[in-house]
Amino acid sequence: MRKNFGAKPWTYPQPVLILATYGEDGTPDAMNAAWGGISDDKELSMCISAEHKTTANILLRKAFTVSMATAEQVVACDYVGIESGSNVANKLEKAGWHTTKSEFVDAPLIDELPMAVECRLVSYDPESCRLVGEIVNVSADEAVLGEDGRIDPDKLRPITFDPIHNTYRVLGEKVGNAFRDGTKLK
Repeated sequence: MRKNFGAKPWTYPQPVLILATYGEDGTPDAMNAAWGGISDDKELSMCISAEHKTTANILLRKAFTVSMATAEQVVACDYVGIESGSNVANKLEKAGWHTTKSEFVDAPLIDELPMAVECRLVSYDPESCRLVGEIVNVSADEAVLGEDGRIDPDKLRPITFDPIHNTYRVLGEKVGNAFRDGTKLK
């Protein structure tokens, strides 16, 4: 028997995405966003409200980076979600983060978060809060690469948001092979 909960913004997993931008004066800023993901081959979409300083920065600079939050940085990742850059000018410094300018877009990469998607603004609708970015590069620190030279999720240790219990969880174990295991039923 199923239990009905009504209309809720609940899916599993929900990635914990850290959006980073530069402000008017060039100060790096970041926020935590859970409602987002890939929406096309070279496109990322998310829901962020117009009131965020990060949203204003994205509209100003037409660029942003999206880092995968990690288990090692969970405290700082949560902090940038509960503190506004409008209230704390040195929010990233307080989080213990350092930044490097992206080579591809006018936005910072957070050094302590080893994987990022670098995006150019495609569109933003303040009514629906839908932000769309064109993916121009994905970068990763060599420390999270496996023997095959690709990103290893066991080394990255990305976290997901559990919206039902308001917790963060580490991405789990491998249980199958995409585009292969289903062929057994053909």
